[in-house]
Amino acid sequence: MASEETPLLISSGDGDGTAHEAVYDRFTRGQKRWIVFIVSFAGFLPKFVSASFVPSIPQVAKDLDSTHVAVSLTVSLSIFASAVGALVWAAYSSFYGRRSIYLCGMPILCVGSCGVAASTSLRSLLFWRFVQTFGCSGGLSLGAGVIGDIYKLEERGTGIGIFQGATLFGFAVAPFLGGAAAQYWSWRNLHYSIGAWGLLEMLLIYLSLPETSHPGTMGIDKITRRRWIHITWVNPVSSLWLLRSPNLFAVMLASSLVIISDYVLLVPLAYTIGVRYGITNEAIIGACFLPNGLGNFIGAPLAGRLSDVVVKKWRKKRKGVWFPEDRLRATWIGGLFMVPLSIAASGLLTTYVGSPIGLWLNLLCLYTNGMGVDFVMNPIGSYNVDVVHSRSAEITAASVGIRSVILAAATALVIPSIEHIGVAWTDITAAVLALVGQGIVFLTIRYGDRMRASVDVGFSTIQNN
Repeated sequence: MASEETPLLISSGDGDGTAHEAVYDRFTRGQKRWIVFIVSFAGFLPKFVSASFVPSIPQVAKDLDSTHVAVSLTVSLSIFASAVGALVWAAYSSFYGRRSIYLCGMPILCVGSCGVAASTSLRSLLFWRFVQTFGCSGGLSLGAGVIGDIYKLEERGTGIGIFQGATLFGFAVAPFLGGAAAQYWSWRNLHYSIGAWGLLEMLLIYLSLPETSHPGTMGIDKITRRRWIHITWVNPVSSLWLLRSPNLFAVMLASSLVIISDYVLLVPLAYTIGVRYGITNEAIIGACFLPNGLGNFIGAPLAGRLSDVVVKKWRKKRKGVWFPEDRLRATWIGGLFMVPLSIAASGLLTTYVGSPIGLWLNLLCLYTNGMGVDFVMNPIGSYNVDVVHSRSAEITAASVGIRSVILAAATALVIPSIEHIGVAWTDITAAVLALVGQGIVFLTIRYGDRMRASVDVGFSTIQNN
């Protein structure tokens, strides 16, 4: 009878595993670090492009003679564009390779950014925001795929930790930089700068990023007769079909419930911490996001290293047998303690502590929440790459896409919830959701073998991981 100690993915011999591990020796340690830097730089962009726009909404509405509510539609549109783009770029990266798809996306970002900066009407702004976000949205899924390509199983968590730290740091520092640009510079110049950033990233990729896909695994490699420019239709929605697997759907849902806490704290920050402590300057409000970003930046590599240590420990305990859900054991620090306690404490502090000490303690809660989210998101992201390694970019894109829909709905409810039940109860509700998410992770650890066996979506084995 299957149990927690029963592995589904086992090695049938050392020969195949040793041969496969040689694939990860194609690049030196220094080359791997440079590759991680480049994809982290690209992964920083999607969250930054999305979040840096929010503080400039009043200025944009004034310039375009529109309303705050109408201009705010660009936030939901960018979330939708990010989900669609991630699915498209991930699906095509499995066929054409990571490098080629990066080089296709970055010019679209550059054109879209210049279009946003030059917009003279709400209609043109909405169109160019979609183009801009679509162009850079592959940064998350492609980056996870690249790291899965170059790092072996027991090193992968650390690489993904560094990458996720950069992407989440982008989400946290973007409001500060966006607010500073709106206050002291121009929202149009900010987007011209993003276009220049995209151009720089494109040059870096063109000049120094090698193709990382494993030899013979790209779809185009399997076509014997192909044209000089070979264009093939790849169904981007097919990635979502991976989520029919109960374990992959479960960890996607769990990560969504945990990361909601980030959005509950950060999205209404001007209306919660800003109003409670009398902060009206947009740049200072943006600076309040920085502790969360610092927590992300510090926590992600630590979470990645911890998840690798947990994999090694349990594999040694099982005398070399790999049980994929072991990596998820690293989530309990964040999901059970750091995330729920930090967001619940922030709600209570904002409601009941009005002195400067309340503000400083709130900033500490933001930092703790940033770290805690990493201790959940990193092991889950690495787990996804582990179990469907050959389609790592696609499962990352599918998870990001559905998570974006969940977060878009949750974000729309945050401010109405604060108005109806108050900051404290809204934050406590988010803490309970985080605990539910961690409960789902514990169930996946306990019954992961049965969940994988119930629906096989082409899970990886130790030989091809």
